Amino acid sequence: MVTIQAIPGMPMVQPGDDLAAQILTALADTPLVDGDILIVCQKVVSKAEGRVVDVRTVTPSAFALQLAAQTQGKDARVVEIILRETTRIVRMDNGTLIVETGPGWVCANAGVDESNSGDPHLVILLPHDPDASAQRLVATVRARTGRRVAAIVTDTFGRPWRQGLVDFALGVAGMPALLDLRGSTDLDGRVLKHTVQAQADALAAAAGLVMRKGDGLPVALVRGYAFDDAPGSGRELLRAREFDLFR
Repeated sequence: MVTIQAIPGMPMVQPGDDLAAQILTALADTPLVDGDILIVCQKVVSKAEGRVVDVRTVTPSAFALQLAAQTQGKDARVVEIILRETTRIVRMDNGTLIVETGPGWVCANAGVDESNSGDPHLVILLPHDPDASAQRLVATVRARTGRRVAAIVTDTFGRPWRQGLVDFALGVAGMPALLDLRGSTDLDGRVLKHTVQAQADALAAAAGLVMRKGDGLPVALVRGYAFDDAPGSGRELLRAREFDLFR
């Protein structure tokens, strides 16, 4: 049986906080066991790593001012921050910037988020390297508990052709992001040739159901899901350019 539970008791994370210690304190009544997976909202990871920007310190470029004028009241300083996090603008329309970030994520506004920042002047950026963030968390938790755990750092993205937001995996450590079923057989005995499941995304999406933004629950615990012990990487989930028919 697989269970997913939100972990209450997390404080408001501040830059420089020991996030692993805070998570373990919140888990005091639910000791970790081998095979547990920690699902951690990107926002608290970014806060702990100091990935926050005070918009009052930002001077927008001429291009940011131009783009802001075309949107529905978006702050030009926030647009400038988005551009600084962007390697490629994919689409601009209806006041939304769909861009590609440094690690390769394609998302709205480069993941720059004004909600739940704790200060009306602060915006939160994506972690500089979500995989490294997940790896540090796994290494620290394993060292402090002796348990074989994995971690997935998540964020909420929209999806082309689909309504609604879903949590996606950005950083992965301690398990493969993909579950390769090629070579196994279906119920009819046919050999699967193309089935590679995005298990980290599936776990992130499932955990997102119990990690609602307004509830102050940035961490969830998945228990009972079988996975191989492996370094893991969220970059496994990025489709290679030569196989991407929509670029």
